[in-house]
Amino acid sequence: MARNEEKAQSMLNRFVTMKETEKKKPKERRPYLASECRDLAEADRWRQQILREIGHKVQEIQNEGLDEHRLRDLNDEINKLLREKYHWERRIVELGGHNHTKHGAKMTDLDGNIIDVPNPSGRGPGYRYFGAAKKLPGVRELFEKPPELRKRRTRYDIYKRIDASYYGYRDEEDGILEKLEKNSEGGMRKVSVDEWRRLDEVRREARKGATEVVSVGAVKEVLFEEEEDVVEEERKEKEKEEEKEREFVVHVPLPDEKEIEKMVLEKKKMDLLSMYASEDLVEQQSEAKAMLNIQR
Repeated sequence: MARNEEKAQSMLNRFVTMKETEKKKPKERRPYLASECRDLAEADRWRQQILREIGHKVQEIQNEGLDEHRLRDLNDEINKLLREKYHWERRIVELGGHNHTKHGAKMTDLDGNIIDVPNPSGRGPGYRYFGAAKKLPGVRELFEKPPELRKRRTRYDIYKRIDASYYGYRDEEDGILEKLEKNSEGGMRKVSVDEWRRLDEVRREARKGATEVVSVGAVKEVLFEEEEDVVEEERKEKEKEEEKEREFVVHVPLPDEKEIEKMVLEKKKMDLLSMYASEDLVEQQSEAKAMLNIQR
C-alpha cells in the first residue's frame, strides 16, 4: 500500500489539485492607496486584514528572546500597519461607514498606565512601542516619568500670603478671644494684688529695722570717710614720686639751632670740595688753615 507522500505525487492527484486552483479566483492584493477603493465592504475587509497582520506581529514581538534588531524591525512594521489602518478607517468614514478611530486602543507604559503618544505631525497615530520593544535601551527612558522638581519659593511668594492676621492684629475682631481672656483675667489680677501686698509688708518691716540701726551706721560712715581721705593723700604722694623718677636728666650739653645750622653748612662744603677738588688740594687747604689758625 502506497504512502501519503507517494499518493500526493501521483499524476492523478496533481491533476486534481491543478484543476482546483484554476477554479479559484486569483488572490487579490490590497490596494496601495486607500483612496483607490470605492466599495465600503471592500474597505472594511482590507481593514480587517490589516488588524489580523497587526495581531500576529504584536504576538511575535512579545518574545523577549529576540535580538534588538529584530525587535526594532517588528516594531517598525507594526507602526507602518497602524498608519495604513488609519488611512483605511478614514476612507471608511468618507464612504459613509462607521468611525473606528473613536474607540482605538490606548498606549500604556511598563506599569500599564495610559500615556500620550507623541505625534509631531498631528496626523494619524504617533510612533508606538509594543511588547519587548518597550524595554530596549533608549526606549525605557521614554516611559520613565521625570522626577518632580520642587520649585523653590521666592521671597515674594513667601510674603505674598502674609497679612495683618499673620501678626495677630485681627485676633479680637470675632470676640472669641475677649471672652476667653475675661475668665482668666480675674484670677491673674488677684494673684498680682496679693503679691503686691506681700512685698509692701516686707518693705514696711525693712524700714522699721533700718531706723534702729541709723545711729550705728552714722558713726561707721564718718570713720569710713576719714580713711578714704588718708588713702587718697598717700596715692597722690606716690604719683608725684613716680613723676620725679621719670624726669630725664641730660649730662651732656646739647647744641642749639645755630650750631646745628653751622655744622650742616660745613658738611655741605666738605662734600662739594670732595666732589670738585683733588685730595692733595684739600690737604694743602687744611694745612694752610691750621697754620693761619683759621677755624672755618
